[in-house]
Amino acid sequence: MKKEYIIPIFVPNLGCPNDCTFCNQKKISGETTNVTPDDVRETIEYYLKNFKDDNKYVEVAFFGGSFTGIDVDVQKGLLEAANEYIKKGKVGSIRISTRPDYINKDILKMLKKYNVKTIELGVQSSNDYILNKSRRNHTFKDVQKASKLIRRYHFNLGHQMMLGMQDSTEIDEINTAKDLIKLKPKIVRIYPVLVIKGTALEKEYNSGEYTPLTVEQAVERAKTITYMFRKKGINVIRIGLQNTEEITDPKQEKSEVVAGPFHPAFRQLVEAGMWYDSIAEKIKNINTKVKTIEIKVNSEDINNVVGHKKENIIKLKELYDLDVVVKQDEKLKPGKFEINVLETFQ
Repeated sequence: MKKEYIIPIFVPNLGCPNDCTFCNQKKISGETTNVTPDDVRETIEYYLKNFKDDNKYVEVAFFGGSFTGIDVDVQKGLLEAANEYIKKGKVGSIRISTRPDYINKDILKMLKKYNVKTIELGVQSSNDYILNKSRRNHTFKDVQKASKLIRRYHFNLGHQMMLGMQDSTEIDEINTAKDLIKLKPKIVRIYPVLVIKGTALEKEYNSGEYTPLTVEQAVERAKTITYMFRKKGINVIRIGLQNTEEITDPKQEKSEVVAGPFHPAFRQLVEAGMWYDSIAEKIKNINTKVKTIEIKVNSEDINNVVGHKKENIIKLKELYDLDVVVKQDEKLKPGKFEINVLETFQ
């Protein structure tokens, strides 16, 4: 099986017609200058030198901004630079992210020519009121139209949604997940809203108009949404923003985060919480008072079973007076586990 690698290239604010209330791409990406074809080549060369596996699949990903809203000649220049490495056999494909209202047949034909394989749409919500409140300047009908076109032209469809937008409730976010599932994306990213410096949302936060989710609230909502996508076989490839020098704990001096559910291991909190729920459910069904159990899992899952800073082990002890032994078992597929009772109370 080939090891998959992503070469990220950030194009902050290029092609984006407006600043959404929550957005400051230059702060989020850490990039402040426009990207040139030479920058693309330099970035690809740098990453290729540092990838060690011979048996690998490499994808170049243009993140940030709205790629298909960029001047067409600039788009072609960046894509051509990346496509050179596909022609050489050093890169397998290209991925872009863009706005749903910046997709049409001509754009898709051009992207196909340059070996773009995956198109991710910044959806955020399926509720038009919430989209308008955040100044997205598109509707969910745009998402539906773009998604169907992308799939019709045989691209991999990706969606990005947010938790904790202005006036958004958990029900709104569950409904968004339901609406996205109907559009059959292959991949999804889930981002809890953070209050970033220099955004309209920061002003609303400072004035008391906006209250961000707590980490605990964001984790619970992300768990619910992740369950929904996985049940339908949709791959959730990211939960939470990437931790960088700028996107970090608000207490850090260089942090651009003012407030919100930031955590350096946010995805692990979500994954570990889902594992805890599954394990606790099985324990409740054991028809005896258990003192010690053994949990067998694939090595890939051990960290999430134990939890961030052993949180799951501690919670099981506090709530069930239960000691837990976690053992690695490669016979079990990732995501599967077995529980064995080692000791019961007399």
